Amino acid sequence: MTPACEARLDAGLAELGLEVDATARERLLALLALLHKWNRAYNLTAVRDPEQMVMRHLLDSASVATAVRGPRLLDVGAGAGLPGLVLAILDPSLEVTMLDGNGKKVRFQRQAVLELGLENVTPVQARVEHFTTRDFDQIVSRAFAQLATFVELTRPLLAEGGEWLAMKGRDAASELAELPPDVTLIERRDLEVPGDAAQRVLLRLRRA
Repeated sequence: MTPACEARLDAGLAELGLEVDATARERLLALLALLHKWNRAYNLTAVRDPEQMVMRHLLDSASVATAVRGPRLLDVGAGAGLPGLVLAILDPSLEVTMLDGNGKKVRFQRQAVLELGLENVTPVQARVEHFTTRDFDQIVSRAFAQLATFVELTRPLLAEGGEWLAMKGRDAASELAELPPDVTLIERRDLEVPGDAAQRVLLRLRRA
């Protein structure tokens, strides 16, 4: 990757208050290079420019890292492995399962896990309705579905006392209003992604 990409990543992680060791930094840059390479053939993301990928994918995913405690994290609708791969790189103690129904995107996830040496990540190709592994401490979604749909589809997969982490636009009020009565918002956190003017929030939810 270019020096500009490296500089943008370093500055963005510092702005997010995340201390990253040399191994994690190297893996994040390797993930960026892999994503850029595969994207030309497999159209994994609409973002083409590597510097924009740093902001829109790596830093956007990293912006929720301080809310993730795991240890067992499920990334639903993980697509090209975001935010799951980034979170697994930032915290090797996490046990991250990434779930997506798109074969080419899961193939990319598996290649990334192999090339980056991520022993704490399990990619799974399946629809969430057919996924039966249970008791995840947290379930995260970056761009999966409407909030109520996300909650209902993944409800059987969440451990007792677990949390949903939903990354949304700032206009999430209407989606919150449609949540079932036994689900409670415990935190609404503004996400300030370095270099990105888009308004984003993280919604932390729990069974009432």
